[in-house]
Amino acid sequence: PPAGETAAVVDASGGDGQPQQQERQAAGFGQTLTGIIRIAVFCYFAAKFFSPKQKPADSSQPPSQLMSNLFQKGEQLDMWFYLSEHEKFNDFGNEGALVWHETNIPYAVWKPESTRTLSLKYYPSEALKNNGSLYAHVFFARSGYPIDPSDPEYQPLNTFGCTHPVATYLPKRKADKKKSLLGNPTDSAKSNAEVEEVGGNDSDRKEEGPVEWISYWKPNVTINLVDDFTRYSQHGVPPNIAPYLLVEPTTVNYYPTVFFNEFWLLRDKLIAINETVSELPLNLEVSPISLTKWQLFQQIDQSFQIHHSYGSMLDGESDE
Repeated sequence: PPAGETAAVVDASGGDGQPQQQERQAAGFGQTLTGIIRIAVFCYFAAKFFSPKQKPADSSQPPSQLMSNLFQKGEQLDMWFYLSEHEKFNDFGNEGALVWHETNIPYAVWKPESTRTLSLKYYPSEALKNNGSLYAHVFFARSGYPIDPSDPEYQPLNTFGCTHPVATYLPKRKADKKKSLLGNPTDSAKSNAEVEEVGGNDSDRKEEGPVEWISYWKPNVTINLVDDFTRYSQHGVPPNIAPYLLVEPTTVNYYPTVFFNEFWLLRDKLIAINETVSELPLNLEVSPISLTKWQLFQQIDQSFQIHHSYGSMLDGESDE
């Protein structure tokens, strides 16, 4: 298939009962997925409505300060999106690293101009082709203000950002004994070699020896700005929000939360990176997300991780 596309696959080693087995596997996965989502939704609303009430304030202690969002709803933002092989980034003047720039994005406003998109081709370096790393560095600032700390007009309260890997390391998928669901059953072995395995059993893995981990490309990067203007108590931030809340120490207020949304980025959409890859597709989006939806996505992802850690899902089934 063309670069950036993947084919649905099935096990070609079965016998006459293979269609029935596939149907049972599909039904089983559907039931597992539905169960996970139901559990996640239940846990989310249970935590929301049945969490312990805040304890009465201790009169002997100073009152807890309320933290507010440093930015206002509808405020215009400029955005810079850099790609770098380094996790720490300060090369703001590097035009080669800057792949996307947008201006006047209304913050947390549900209008068409709040969503921006860009599709491009990325040409990987030799380092990236050989299991190297690549990171997305996204920065926002009030319109007209710089993000570079070395700029004389730079002000820390006017800018915020986040870093996220664009390449991820996962066990290498196998191509043997697999064929395309859309292909002809009489296709040659060449067709079988072009598709990738998304399943497999433990005995096969043991026979194949140690699992090889390689770098995979994320073709879609969705950046969500969380629509959150809650006034949080300094010592009473909900535990599911606290790890993501970036507090500015001098004002004890918080910056807008940047969420790299990978909820719909499924394992079979990832592209293996190797020496034969000359270009990679990259679809970018920046848009708002509601606080409730963001929390629900977190809860569902946590449920996936719990199920995966207990080994209740087959390799490749979870939304990795």
